[in-house]
Amino acid sequence: MTNQILGACILGLIYGIMVLGVYISFRILKVPDLTVDGSIVLGMSTGTVFVKMGHPLGAILAGLLAGMLAGMVTAFLQIRVKISPILAGILTMTGLYSVCLQLQGGSPNISLLGDRTIFSVFLEAHGDMNKNIARMIVALIAAVIMLALTILFFKTRLGLCIRTTGDNEEMIRATSISETKMKTIALAIANGLVGMSGAVYSQYMGYTDVTAGSGTVVSGFASVIIGEAVLSFVIFVGSKAAPKMRNLKSSITAGFVAAVIGSVAYRVIVALAINANILPSHFLKLVTVLIITLALAVGPAKEAFVSYTNKVKRGKGNA
Repeated sequence: MTNQILGACILGLIYGIMVLGVYISFRILKVPDLTVDGSIVLGMSTGTVFVKMGHPLGAILAGLLAGMLAGMVTAFLQIRVKISPILAGILTMTGLYSVCLQLQGGSPNISLLGDRTIFSVFLEAHGDMNKNIARMIVALIAAVIMLALTILFFKTRLGLCIRTTGDNEEMIRATSISETKMKTIALAIANGLVGMSGAVYSQYMGYTDVTAGSGTVVSGFASVIIGEAVLSFVIFVGSKAAPKMRNLKSSITAGFVAAVIGSVAYRVIVALAINANILPSHFLKLVTVLIITLALAVGPAKEAFVSYTNKVKRGKGNA
């Protein structure tokens, strides 16, 4: 049981890098980027090529760059070809399937057993350490580094411009900042993080499979939503003692941290549900869809309730 929870936390941290990318497209740009399902596999396939060449660290950088290229293709389809964001993501994702197969020499899956990975390299340097603990440390280091770099980037002038593009495109146009460049950079960074996550994931699992990306973007949405729910709860509890905590709701730092926490929480919840035989494993995607649907339905339901309450109050006042 302990090993299963530890394994879920490791997966949560690795996928947390992917969730950072999903957060950028979904919450900052406010675009559901379906390229994610393809770019994570592209990161896995590209990383595998470098792992086979004996460069496990280079594999992570290669996954990052490959993902960025995928994001730029999606941005080109959205902005230049004027294809709707969802369809542009689907087209790129579909095309990446063939690219990944080509990178893998036509084979749908490749084993990395026996090859040096970032996890085996770390374990070699700390031979007396428990294998799962070593993997946990590596995943934590990778997630924390990318979380810190992402937060720092979005606090720069360029990062602020990207955030403004998502919030108010008209204001960006009025200030003569290129909306096209901002969206392209944002989608490139988002998918770069996804590709990097894929490169780390393949080294952790010990294999690469072109079908491994199916449903990734949905799990990313679920992680973001769960993270936001955790953040809202923390703000609700903490604001009673420290009212300034209410400002966390609009903090970009809190948003990214919550996204990674949501990724870990999501994987732990799934592991507990499967281990307790509450649900069979093949129900995972259905449960994920239900979580997202309910979470997205809360906002409109709340607005409808407030509107109804106000109407009732006005009716009583007129009476």
